[in-house]
Amino acid sequence: MSTLSACPSCGSTQVTTFYEVANVPVHSVLLMPSREEARRYPRGKIKLGFCALCGFIYNTLFDPKVHEYSAHCEETQGFSETFNSFSHKLATYLVERYDLHEKNILEIGCGKGEFLTLLCEMGHNRGIGFDPGYLSERISSPAQDRLTFIKDFYTEKYADYHADFICCKMTLEHIDRVADFVKIVQHSTKNYPETTIFFQLPDVTRILYDLAFWDVYYEHCSYFSPGSLARLFRQEQFDVLQLWRDYDDQYIMIEAKPAQGKNTTFPELERELGYLGEGVRNFTQNASQTLATWKNTIQDLHQKGKRTVLWGSGSKAVAFLTTLGIEEEIQYAVDINPHRHGTFLAGTGQTIVAPQFLQEYQPDTVIIMNPIYHAEIKRDLDSLGLNPTLMLV
Repeated sequence: MSTLSACPSCGSTQVTTFYEVANVPVHSVLLMPSREEARRYPRGKIKLGFCALCGFIYNTLFDPKVHEYSAHCEETQGFSETFNSFSHKLATYLVERYDLHEKNILEIGCGKGEFLTLLCEMGHNRGIGFDPGYLSERISSPAQDRLTFIKDFYTEKYADYHADFICCKMTLEHIDRVADFVKIVQHSTKNYPETTIFFQLPDVTRILYDLAFWDVYYEHCSYFSPGSLARLFRQEQFDVLQLWRDYDDQYIMIEAKPAQGKNTTFPELERELGYLGEGVRNFTQNASQTLATWKNTIQDLHQKGKRTVLWGSGSKAVAFLTTLGIEEEIQYAVDINPHRHGTFLAGTGQTIVAPQFLQEYQPDTVIIMNPIYHAEIKRDLDSLGLNPTLMLV
């Protein structure tokens, strides 16, 4: 392992690399109109670095200039009942906890606008969302006249936009200069001490210990644990109010306010630098065996003439297939999002199909890319009269 340049979170030079993968598509949610274009799509390299001082993990080779976030990105999870139930529960909690009624809400990285719309509907709030991938035709709501969307990245030029509540879900992991980004949020709140900040993002701890190589992909250049996230927010002059995991411990949630000396500590979640270090060693020592096992399993199914499909065509699927180098062995990826049907997975070129296609294809094995959807997927397969072998990553 080699020592690298300063950590983008805390500035430390105590950084070592521990995992490298080459030739990964630089986008995994950008819709690919043909198999040829999908397989030709530009590739990049990942070399993960671990900061021993703050616990932050990041792609030391990340180049933000290769990305083209736009309306052609299709990242929404809003067609899943499981995910929508989680979103509704989270929105209810936030509205009740922070009395979000008749308030101004700002969402950074709002995607197609579903969660911001939900918050505004629930509390009769006014919302403004930032995302270059927003599509106006996807939102139909009684709160429509109280919603404004800006199809742009949230940067320092928008730091003068103020709100009672600032929300940022599943976005910070896409940003390489994380301390600089949180500074922008802090600048926007420095004269508004009552503004509440809420961030949600993936937890790297699970990736390290579950050997989840499919959750390491180019768009995710930054990987946080609960402790490294809390340390970043305190470093950038926020008081941390709440810190917890949710969604089957896949996500970290943090609530904060501009610093006023009302900090709360969470020892069971924050004193984990040694545990993170062990996780890094676990991933370094064992990820290659997990890769080999999956590759051998899929190739064995193919050689036996078994039809295998993935359920889920998002970033996990792209990372899973490109890291394993799987192309012909799997022909299709299933998705319930109709906007993805008929397009192709970046890198390996599998066709994305609707669940109903499986009645014709009759798969022998379905690999579920996120176990939290197991019950929902099993129900859909049952409704189609299908009973394939189910495998969970």
